[in-house]
Amino acid sequence: MKKNAFYLQAALLILSVVVLDSCTKFLDDKPKTSLTTGNAYQTAEDIENALTGCYNLFYASDYYQWENVMLSDVRSDNAYPGGNNEETFLDYDRFILPASNDHNFANWRALYRGIARSNILLDKIGSINDPALTEDRRNQIIGEASFLRAMHYFQLVKMYGGVPLELQSNTADPDITRKTRASEAEVYAQIVEDLDLAAKNLPDSYGSSANINKVRATKGAANALLAKVWAQRSDRDYSHVLEHCNAVISSPAGYSLLTNYADLFDGQHYMSSESILEIPFETGNWSASCWGIELYLAPEDGWQKYCVPSKDLVAAYDAAGDVVRKNANIVFWNTDGNGDPISWADENWNPCADPATSIPFNYKQKHPAGWASGDDYYLLRLADIILLKAEAQNELGSPAEAAITLNIVRSRAGLAPVSSSLSKSEMKLAILNERRLELAFEAQRWDDLMRAETATDVMLALDEYTYTCNNGVVGPAVKMDYSHCDRNHWVMPIPQLERDANPNLTQNIGY
Repeated sequence: MKKNAFYLQAALLILSVVVLDSCTKFLDDKPKTSLTTGNAYQTAEDIENALTGCYNLFYASDYYQWENVMLSDVRSDNAYPGGNNEETFLDYDRFILPASNDHNFANWRALYRGIARSNILLDKIGSINDPALTEDRRNQIIGEASFLRAMHYFQLVKMYGGVPLELQSNTADPDITRKTRASEAEVYAQIVEDLDLAAKNLPDSYGSSANINKVRATKGAANALLAKVWAQRSDRDYSHVLEHCNAVISSPAGYSLLTNYADLFDGQHYMSSESILEIPFETGNWSASCWGIELYLAPEDGWQKYCVPSKDLVAAYDAAGDVVRKNANIVFWNTDGNGDPISWADENWNPCADPATSIPFNYKQKHPAGWASGDDYYLLRLADIILLKAEAQNELGSPAEAAITLNIVRSRAGLAPVSSSLSKSEMKLAILNERRLELAFEAQRWDDLMRAETATDVMLALDEYTYTCNNGVVGPAVKMDYSHCDRNHWVMPIPQLERDANPNLTQNIGY
């Protein structure tokens, strides 16, 4: 389903009937109300526009455009940094990121900006006395803002561990703004509180239009995120994971897997039954398009791309006989979009720029559109939740049941079923590998490795190499060094600029 101006107009018209001109495609591009002034929140329209501003963060930050994939897939065994090994991303990949890194600070700042928008809305909505803001709609908005705040805190706690819990943002009082770091458990407790409230207040759908239901927080999205939260936290509880996975799978919203895996990423099947929540980018609209895909895919630009698929990932697809997902997620090219040979050297795959040697690209989204892609990004989709259910069943002592659930996803990929006689430890590895093949380049792999507590072992065992080129001759192999990937470096450093502004912030161990 390609999106265009007519689609936007139609979606806005539908949504104006359903929820008072709230945010379709997460926007009006520019929210009409201020997010900080006390007198800006007087009417139902004001609060709907403020909610639009909350959703707009998905467009307005590099984090949700591409950095989350770099932080997950590049830091894991799925991908190399690429981009001629720009220092920032080489540092991500080798676990040597300094606290002074600009990208790290930008991600922190963007996520807290999103939190601030939700905080202000939640603070102001109780004082709106406008008959147009019904109690049902007021509660829905509270649910949406709570969901979004939880989403951003989930990203932060995974990246940094405990972070400051900022729940009041309309102030410059340093006694309030210079918070110490909450513990990881305290951050997760707040996330669960927000998501429980969201699940209580949000509808299963806002009507019959997928153009609305797939781009806004719903009860299904809240339950899906709750399942992921209860699995990811250190004190994980798989009974809660199973509960929330089942709530998604049996939701009245009617989620179901697409028949063909490749359809999910061909640009024509967004807003499908498998989608729970996605960012609906629009081709050519600079305030609502995704520029990040150009950094992965467009060889006609004439420079090496980022998030280059690793040899280990390609080998994993080949070992599984997984042609369907390999072809959907990775493309090998030796010519650019104009049919000319790719001119750059790739130190992992093609160090001497041999025109006969193909180079792989992250192919999850396929239409860069000159830095203004309209390919959507899935924040939550059903296959992830089905595989998480299998994980929960296995961890709760039922590997045979986990096999049945796991095989639902494998069947779609055309793979033989796994045996129900696998042991719990064997099933854990099977599920972890299945998630890798299913969810490559969807910012899931690093979370999975941390949750399985195998991140260090996996990275140290990687048999990956770089090569130089001397006068057209490939130089000796140099093994990639992941020796810094100890448990302390599973999290990122607290940005130094933030610590300079807030002396109450302590640094993570090892930085």
